[in-house]
Amino acid sequence: MESGLLRIRSGVVLRRRPLHGSTQVVRQAEGVIRLIEEEEEYGEKWRDKEDQRETEYDVRIRTPSNATVGKYTLTVTDKGSYSYRPPVSDFYLLFNPWCKEDNVYLAEEEKRQEYVLRDTGYLYRGSSIRVEGIPWNFGQFEPDVLDCCFYLLDQVGMKQSTRRDPVKIARAMSAAVNVQDDDGVLCGNWSGDYSDGTPPSHWTGSSAILQQYYKRKEPVCYGQCWVFSGLLTTVMRCLGIPARSITNFNSAHDTEDNLTIDVFFNAAGEMLNDISTDSIWNFHVWNDVWMKRPDLPEGYDGWQAIDATPQELSDGSYQCGPAPLKAIKNGDIHLIYDTKFVLSEVNADRIFWRVDNPNTPQQNMVKLRVDTMVVGKRISTKAVGKNLREDITSQYKHPEGSPEERKSFESALKVCVKPPVKPYGVAVPSIKVGFESKEVRLGSPVTLKITFTNSSPEDRNVTFSATYQLQIYRGNTVENIGSMSNEITVKGQRSADVPIEIPAESYFKFLPKYDDELQVQVNVLGEVKEVEESLANYAIVHFVYPPIKIEMPASVSVGETFTCTFSFKNDTGLPLDNAKLHVEGLGLFQRETFDQGTVKADGVIVSRVVCTASKPGERKIIAKITSNQITGITEEKHITIK
Repeated sequence: MESGLLRIRSGVVLRRRPLHGSTQVVRQAEGVIRLIEEEEEYGEKWRDKEDQRETEYDVRIRTPSNATVGKYTLTVTDKGSYSYRPPVSDFYLLFNPWCKEDNVYLAEEEKRQEYVLRDTGYLYRGSSIRVEGIPWNFGQFEPDVLDCCFYLLDQVGMKQSTRRDPVKIARAMSAAVNVQDDDGVLCGNWSGDYSDGTPPSHWTGSSAILQQYYKRKEPVCYGQCWVFSGLLTTVMRCLGIPARSITNFNSAHDTEDNLTIDVFFNAAGEMLNDISTDSIWNFHVWNDVWMKRPDLPEGYDGWQAIDATPQELSDGSYQCGPAPLKAIKNGDIHLIYDTKFVLSEVNADRIFWRVDNPNTPQQNMVKLRVDTMVVGKRISTKAVGKNLREDITSQYKHPEGSPEERKSFESALKVCVKPPVKPYGVAVPSIKVGFESKEVRLGSPVTLKITFTNSSPEDRNVTFSATYQLQIYRGNTVENIGSMSNEITVKGQRSADVPIEIPAESYFKFLPKYDDELQVQVNVLGEVKEVEESLANYAIVHFVYPPIKIEMPASVSVGETFTCTFSFKNDTGLPLDNAKLHVEGLGLFQRETFDQGTVKADGVIVSRVVCTASKPGERKIIAKITSNQITGITEEKHITIK
């Protein structure tokens, strides 16, 4: 706590009082009451220490390590009826990761700087093939953010007695950030229609969302998983709880509670979304928070997963966690909270099925393939003290395919409430189907190769169909954009390739329908004539977008005015409708949006922001381009203020 100075009359009593709690006398004193921080052992009681100097006293007040977090007021009364509240009388009590006795204590100073004090960072999106760091302003020190966090504690109805427990607060805040149960901060929307709010892809930071919510006292529209995670990082750090945003690529959403993701195709090779609500998201973003777990057996302290994106009910609310990473890794799904759900996100198995009659799918399913090493790839967070990605997959799971990983998964599978759809296992086929693909510049044809590999010594004749569908980042296919059928002979112990090219016009016309990071999914289903073997696989092709250019000085002095210039060239070959440039400079200027209308093919847009440096330190400028056709173009640049 920062030192605070309060001058009072002699013969007074100092009281501490939570704004929503009872008053308690701390100590009778006279003279000067000063709150300071000292490196002394923390106890479990409020304490004070006096230093007398003629007509003054210095009274040092130390809060217990398990004190209730909240906003406190200091009042002064005499022995009679006189009461005085000084002009500077309120203070906020937060969790303290510098205090060894606090349940959120984090030993390394570099990590405390990163996970508590750093107000900018990255949220990772894209795919397991191409991980993209999206700059994000957490802004936990911006005006009204702290008050908003304590307002949220009131909104979820947390009792004063539970506000000393970081486990309960983390769980409550995972619910408070979404709107579902308690008029929380942010409305989730995956429909593609954001006409009555801000599209999720337009946000560049948390503070603008929290400030709007606190000012209007109504939910903000709209967000998706990375926005929920960015908000929750801000709230946790603001309360003093170490937090980091986590991205899991190929992230499973197991709605059937059986640790498997069932993927269904019809005979033509089109993915069927209406038989199962299971899905594999290209990425999903949640949070880890650092704390002790005195409510669990020993060994489960440290990072805990929490998730504010409303996916499944937990104890009657849309909340998730905290789930210990050690429990997730070892398959200890009986431990609270929501450990099984998070384990499925990072380590579920994927099963392919062919449905010959969609009207009676349970009676007409053919198991085609079981993939045990698809889900949970390149789990990412920002590295400590560096603007780099850190891969933390090993903190969530054992090496893919290792005996430890299979043992962990099978241990969890045994105690599942629901078993898999049908017993595990499928014969290993003699023909395997794979893909060779590259990222595609948006506006260009999609090209890739289907590769059939024959592991048997005899030639094999394969009949197959390939369908091309547009897929949103949550794994659902939304549009059919083409197909082909063919027959090919694959020589024994050899491979054979089939090239595919999908015209740009076949996908570009659908882009305005979806405010999402769309990609192309190519599905292949086949039969081997010589033996009773079925083949199935699919590939995802991702788009690459043209860049934004930011021009400004590398450094300026306090009080100096400078210009940030943002430029963008549309080299997609096709017009971009309803284009907007969104810019934000935390500590320099508020978030601004520039409408650009339609940007023609090869057209260039240029916008400028003039700002004045007011405080020394490192600052970051974030720019984002959105349009009806694109959502995922973001750039950043750093500036040093001396």
